Amino acid sequence: MNISTLIFDLDGTLVDSAPSILACMQAVVVEAGYEPVLPLQRNLIGPPLMSTLARITGLSEANLLEPLCDAFKSRYDTESLLATRPFPGIDGMLHSLHACGMKLHLATNKRARPTHTILELLGWQDMFLSIYTQDRMSPGYADKTAMLEDQLRVNGIDTVCTGYVGDTREDGKATAANRMRFFAADWGYGDFNAWSGGADWSRLATPADLVDALDCRMETE
Repeated sequence: MNISTLIFDLDGTLVDSAPSILACMQAVVVEAGYEPVLPLQRNLIGPPLMSTLARITGLSEANLLEPLCDAFKSRYDTESLLATRPFPGIDGMLHSLHACGMKLHLATNKRARPTHTILELLGWQDMFLSIYTQDRMSPGYADKTAMLEDQLRVNGIDTVCTGYVGDTREDGKATAANRMRFFAADWGYGDFNAWSGGADWSRLATPADLVDALDCRMETE
């Protein structure tokens, strides 16, 4: 497989952040006097914060959602994210890919502050040549497709030899729109069972599958 560059999603792909994110959302919504209108499950993780809080509360008014966003950021950035952990096998996978010369980048709908804090906590801050977050631009990127397009252009990344690793169908669609190969992380928060994908996508049962597909030897974690 002629892949020399990989771009990774973060939540649901590299780290299991759902428990801390959902607990934080539950707390700020209830403390504000609202009740969630749908179950707080891990498949909510991925879209930008404002969109997720709108789904959880049923609110659409910016003047009501913005205080919830601010409360979430304050609690999550200082306390909740400390519980974030990598999925099993991820640390070894990243070190193996890095050691064999793979060029690694990150593109996530998470905000910059918690993204960089988590990378530092896990010792991954030097793994990635570029780190793109939803709030890198003002206003933020419209979607993951726009983010990847900008990342590819600014960093001069050749899509022919580049793959994106993500855990949702939206990640797959954004990858296809940017003419890259998609690696679907089955251990994440999305569901690929009813999606046929396409010719330029591969389904991964474990992080080791990615290392094997790219002929990079796993290191002991």
